[in-house]
Amino acid sequence: MALEKSDALGAMLKPVVESLGFELWGLEYHSGSRPVVLRVYIDHPDGVTVDDCGDVSEQVSAVLDVEEPIRGDYTLEVSSPGIERPLFTEAQYRQYLGSDLKVRLAWPEHGRRNYRGRLLSVSDEGIEVEGDGESFLLPFGAIARARLLEPIEPGR
Repeated sequence: MALEKSDALGAMLKPVVESLGFELWGLEYHSGSRPVVLRVYIDHPDGVTVDDCGDVSEQVSAVLDVEEPIRGDYTLEVSSPGIERPLFTEAQYRQYLGSDLKVRLAWPEHGRRNYRGRLLSVSDEGIEVEGDGESFLLPFGAIARARLLEPIEPGR
């Protein structure tokens, strides 16, 4: 249900975000918390400022108030994806091939739910992650959350 709701909210909010000159990187809809939390990630080639987030929040909030897709109270958060950016789409995974990431699955695959390793490949079925000396194919449908790991600079 939350995935369907996320897709519907994304379709509703994408034109609003794009009209302000930003890319809707993705969103997270957490219906299990009270109030409900809607986290909207925006991106721009020149970066995203706090003022940008405020402007987008204002416009998104106005649309949500009119359309009322979320029943009851909710918290709206707008931010940039940051360095440890979450990945939502197949295209985003492809963009970061070879990068290190951490993945949490909605259910166990290969006997576990948490993975940390290098993104080796992306296919229609899912992603291949190499970690702990093994590679694992993780289906897109099982991925609850995936984030890039902050690159570690030498000497840090």
